[in-house]
Amino acid sequence: MSHRLRRVAAAPVWPSFTGSANYVGTSAVGRVSVYVDPSLGAPAMKNATDLLADADRVVNANVAIFGTPSEPVNVIVFALDGRTDGTGGADHNACDFTNGGNIEVCASFGNSARVSALFEAELSECAMGGNLCGVSTGEALSRWCAAVVSNNALADFASAPAWAQAGMPDYVTRTDNTDQNEISTGCGMAFLSWLQKLGHPLNLIAPAMVSLGTAGVLAQLYSKLTGETASSAWPKFLAAVKALPGVRSDDPFGALGTPSRSAARTHVGSGKKASSHRKRPPSRARPRK
Repeated sequence: MSHRLRRVAAAPVWPSFTGSANYVGTSAVGRVSVYVDPSLGAPAMKNATDLLADADRVVNANVAIFGTPSEPVNVIVFALDGRTDGTGGADHNACDFTNGGNIEVCASFGNSARVSALFEAELSECAMGGNLCGVSTGEALSRWCAAVVSNNALADFASAPAWAQAGMPDYVTRTDNTDQNEISTGCGMAFLSWLQKLGHPLNLIAPAMVSLGTAGVLAQLYSKLTGETASSAWPKFLAAVKALPGVRSDDPFGALGTPSRSAARTHVGSGKKASSHRKRPPSRARPRK
């Protein structure tokens, strides 16, 4: 007689997905349970099985960045906004593990690295412990975590060029009270690129930002890491940006090329409804339904 083990736990309640989901498996260490929308067929299942194989690496990288333990999460791969190239983004309900641990990621047929990147973007927000939630600083940090963990697999989500094109407004001495403004997020992306190029790695930046909290500003982060005055952060950063030949990516200072970050970037190969924290590419580049 067969005694096949079956998953009996109640299905997660997702931020937006309401269809039937198939359970794919739980990662070897038991921290990530992966589901998939079966209606998407074999390409989505490939994304899901690749994510399952990569999940513990992503979790370990996230723990190394924030210096705090992870907790079990659920993640579903499906076609957010009907898209299957990753541009539907990712979502969860809160920036903590208790309320935000059911994570949605967009399928990306033929490029599972993008799925891992989207997973890390939301997992990193869970690690913020309720801090930095729904503001530009936290959004920039989560996108940088995704870039580091995935070899910048979401390069098309870049927002720093839009910030530069908008005249480089100052979101260093103030924080934008939204995570959906590509201009303020773009300023944060460029600023974190600069800090890392100055020699301050993401595993020092992330816990420092969490400790400053939602009301903290990037100028305070600069002061905390460098020992210099917060008032000097904006003029020094602006001068450094203006000395560049241009801002064409979220890493205008080339911090991703720093050797100390290479280990975290190894990745799998291609082949409150109101409080939801949706990860999306810039609106100007996103195809419309």
